[in-house]
Amino acid sequence: MISVQQAINLLNNNIPKSKKNQLSLLDAQNHILADDVVSTINMPPFRQSAMDGFALNIHDSLVYNLIGEIKAGDSHKMELKPGEAIKIFTGAAVPDSANAVIQVEKTSLNGNRLELNETINLNTNIRPIGEQIKTNEVALIKGTKLNAASIGFLAGLGITTVTVYKKPSIGILVTGNELVKPGNNLEYGKIYESNSIMLQAALIDSEVKKSTIYEVNDDFLNTKNSIKKALNENDILLISGGISVGDYDFVKGALNELQVETLFYKVNQKPGKPLLAGKFEDKLVFALPGNPAASLTCYYIYVKPILKKITGESENSSTIKKEITHNFIVNNTRSQFLKANFSDNNVSVLSHQQSSMLNTFALSNCLIHLPEGNYELKKGSKVDIYHI
Repeated sequence: MISVQQAINLLNNNIPKSKKNQLSLLDAQNHILADDVVSTINMPPFRQSAMDGFALNIHDSLVYNLIGEIKAGDSHKMELKPGEAIKIFTGAAVPDSANAVIQVEKTSLNGNRLELNETINLNTNIRPIGEQIKTNEVALIKGTKLNAASIGFLAGLGITTVTVYKKPSIGILVTGNELVKPGNNLEYGKIYESNSIMLQAALIDSEVKKSTIYEVNDDFLNTKNSIKKALNENDILLISGGISVGDYDFVKGALNELQVETLFYKVNQKPGKPLLAGKFEDKLVFALPGNPAASLTCYYIYVKPILKKITGESENSSTIKKEITHNFIVNNTRSQFLKANFSDNNVSVLSHQQSSMLNTFALSNCLIHLPEGNYELKKGSKVDIYHI
């Protein structure tokens, strides 16, 4: 049995190599750029009016002769002599011979006679070519997470596809003769199966949407064949249940026969002691405890950080420090992960910490990590928390 930190270190030393994928802009939302994106155009690509008004070729008088108009999208070019003006609209191309744009409200117009209410400086209200970005400049750097704004920015540069880190496909294999799908009658001795949809929801929170459910009863050959199929079809496999030492826990034996390398089995923690992490070729396997709260705890502590690294997210510590709001006695030979709530700089431990219970988990927003030992935490003591 190894420590929590040893387990984390082993996983960090065995992270599969990130894969790249070319996606359309919309499909790339919430993905991380795997390469810099370089602009192939100037933005704006022409001198552009910043507002509705009149483009001028400035001269010494406040009176100008209006000779036409240019709307946004017009491609014709006009030549202005000193003292001439054209009506222009926001986003329209400013002629090379114009050197300022004045707002409509600062002028008066009588026929073709335009009179300015004030003097205007050169280049006022004209967006220069490449003001936002120039050709061959980096638009977004590798490691940028694509959101609505960045996707809109790239689309405005004429870009349609980007290279991103691929989101892994996840298999979720659920074991147990006692499990019944929600919506069916619950016979005596049976329980509703909740871990698969719980883990799918956790993956969606981690912005990994592609997951496949595999179900298997407590039978060695079926367990082995189902694991083999799931490994062939996915990048990462999460197994729920069947990893303990009972007569009908067949997962570890099946993994051994399939030659899945065990990175570690059993972690000195509560809940989640019977956790197994393994490696098969370039794929990771996590055999999670069957108890729901233990399974979800292991997901947040071990699986979620690995998913972030595989998908290109920057290296940030999984834990932060918060002050506990009450005294708390620790008397345990294993590290504890306690369901808790934090706000601002404070955190409070919740009740119902049993590994089979999700009701308190549903109300929590973090896990407190307390190392093993016999000690008392005083109110105001700082503890490590994991966001969930």
